[in-house]
Amino acid sequence: MADAEAPQPQSPQLRVLGQFIRDMSFENIMAQKGAPSDVQPDVQVQVNLDAKKRTAENQYETAIKLNVTSKAKDADTTLFALEIDYVGIFDIQDVPEEQLHPFLLIECPRMIFPFLRRIVSDVTRDGGFPPLNLENIDFVTLYRNEIARRQAEAPKADA
Repeated sequence: MADAEAPQPQSPQLRVLGQFIRDMSFENIMAQKGAPSDVQPDVQVQVNLDAKKRTAENQYETAIKLNVTSKAKDADTTLFALEIDYVGIFDIQDVPEEQLHPFLLIECPRMIFPFLRRIVSDVTRDGGFPPLNLENIDFVTLYRNEIARRQAEAPKADA
């Protein structure tokens, strides 16, 4: 009977309260320089994540920062550059404190990424290029790599 009286752990709750573009820049370098339009692009995407607590109770902010550069494969000519800082505001409840950091940097970006993907597609298309459809981002691997990088730097800081 004692087991029946034990409180059941609450399952984590996540609600997206809002999402917005904090900052964005798109530069069509190819049009500015008058480069030929029949070049084969090589697209590089850099992803950075950031999360922080907001002043309201149980509210957090997670940002996905993308830096997308498209260069011509044959030459060192940049075709376009896109920088975007996309933010989601979340109400998060019943997540244990030790699991909050990975939750903010894995689950939250996963929730807002489809909207960011659509914005990138629209901006590149409206900028005169074929729409750039970003591949899915493995936020778990991204998180693990960042933790490993920080752990590798920690001994250097102590020396």
